[in-house]
Amino acid sequence: MFYLIRHGSADYAEKDTKIYQGFGVNLAPLSERGIREIQEASRDARLAGTDLILSSPYTRALQTAAILSKELQADIVVETDLHEWLANKNYIYETDEKAEKSYREFCGNRGIYTNGKEEWEDYETMKKRLLTVLKKYTHYRKVLVVCHGMLIQSVCPDHHPQNGEIQEFSDVF
Repeated sequence: MFYLIRHGSADYAEKDTKIYQGFGVNLAPLSERGIREIQEASRDARLAGTDLILSSPYTRALQTAAILSKELQADIVVETDLHEWLANKNYIYETDEKAEKSYREFCGNRGIYTNGKEEWEDYETMKKRLLTVLKKYTHYRKVLVVCHGMLIQSVCPDHHPQNGEIQEFSDVF
């Protein structure tokens, strides 16, 4: 069984400083609220006996995984393919304005390409990326997967999880 959990709320107070511009925004840590969200989530009875924690490489996810690891006494494995949605599917940095335009287009098309321009990452690509990671861990009884709302939504359609929200997921294959 897999338990997908969205990272806690991040603190983007330094978003516009030189280190946080562009991709650097993914270095933002959890906010105090985010820490509390994850501490509370760690007490969810469904997570007792977690065998392993998989984490996105982004700071907000890694910090979430670290809190959960401490509370659940489970090791962490970083899986780079658990990263956030891509505004440019070729891993090319986009300006905030271009990324926001891509996000609006993604949302307007419900994550499906409709105009032939396949610039951003669609839901099917995210789903495949997530399932490829999970497939490597099916021999574990209980795995907690710390990742991002849009990635979770790719396999749990029509529901965008709140920060710290846990989604059970067993339909891997």
